[in-house]
Amino acid sequence: MQSISPETIFRGNDAWEKALPQIVNLTKSPLILGRSIHTNNIKNKIYRDLKNQDLNVNSANLQFDCCYEDISKVKNIIQNNNNDSVIAAGGGKVLDAGKYIAESLHIPCITVPLSASTCAGWTALSNIYTKKGQFIKDIALSSCPKILVYDHKFIQTAPSRTLASGIADALAKWYESSITSSTIDDGLVQQAIQISRVLRDQLLIDGEKAFKSKLENSSSWRKTIEACGLTAGLVGGIGGEKCRTAAAHAIHNAITQIITPNKFLHGEIVGVGLLLQLRLEEMKNNNKLADQSIKQLLVLMKALDLPTTISELGINVFENQNLDKIADFTCRDKSEIYFLPFEIRKQDIIEVIEKFEQQKIKI
Repeated sequence: MQSISPETIFRGNDAWEKALPQIVNLTKSPLILGRSIHTNNIKNKIYRDLKNQDLNVNSANLQFDCCYEDISKVKNIIQNNNNDSVIAAGGGKVLDAGKYIAESLHIPCITVPLSASTCAGWTALSNIYTKKGQFIKDIALSSCPKILVYDHKFIQTAPSRTLASGIADALAKWYESSITSSTIDDGLVQQAIQISRVLRDQLLIDGEKAFKSKLENSSSWRKTIEACGLTAGLVGGIGGEKCRTAAAHAIHNAITQIITPNKFLHGEIVGVGLLLQLRLEEMKNNNKLADQSIKQLLVLMKALDLPTTISELGINVFENQNLDKIADFTCRDKSEIYFLPFEIRKQDIIEVIEKFEQQKIKI
């Protein structure tokens, strides 16, 4: 069974208003799930609009992350209030938590992304973390959200940093799926890879313009936010697991195990993982184009103010056994790293990170 897409998608400047009638038909007692105080104005608008439709509305916020502690707390709130749906409004962690909670309680989920930082509003997947933000595992869900509301006016209020993060995460779709799935004899998977290639090209063309012209709601900005939040989700939906993740996400998951004072966004860490994946391809698979790909990506990543090394994520890999910890988690059982079509050992991860962190790559 494949869960390819949300049942209904509303997108554009007035997507929320257009979605309201269908939401009212679906739910009478929704719980609005959020997290950040920076999105309170939008969540309050959602709350008021639903109240004006005579719905019995409750709200709750994640305290930490998409973690079991928060999930348990919100489930209790929903059960105590007899809520019949979850409206998850926020970034990727909020959307993942909302989807997981709704599925476990057998109620519908409506996702309302408030940034273009991930495609979590689309997918039938939830990533589970600890309270401190350390990746634990991803959980495949039985269905995508019932309704996805991708309102451009909402997303326009998000910090530029979230868009840069979304671009890095969406770019990984091509670089991961093209190497993990290129030999799979399945038409849908092959089509998903081709979509991810077009997605990459569009982000390379429009990504920097979108990042710098967000307030103008330009054509480049509209194309880019929908590429990050919608098309990236479609690639995973059509292509399945192997079109979602490989080394870039495996290394992301490992880097999150190191606790740092500064929190970095999912796509910011994935971007660093993507550069390391390409170095692995060069080292282990004799990919002659990997260095050129790295140089091309570095131009865009620097224009988007994205971190390009683990040290720029606030982690010194040469202290506190950090390098060993990252390599161990990257190479744990059933890691996405093993989707790569060549053998990977812990020592390979150590070697590629050591070289990457010690050298300054010139563009």
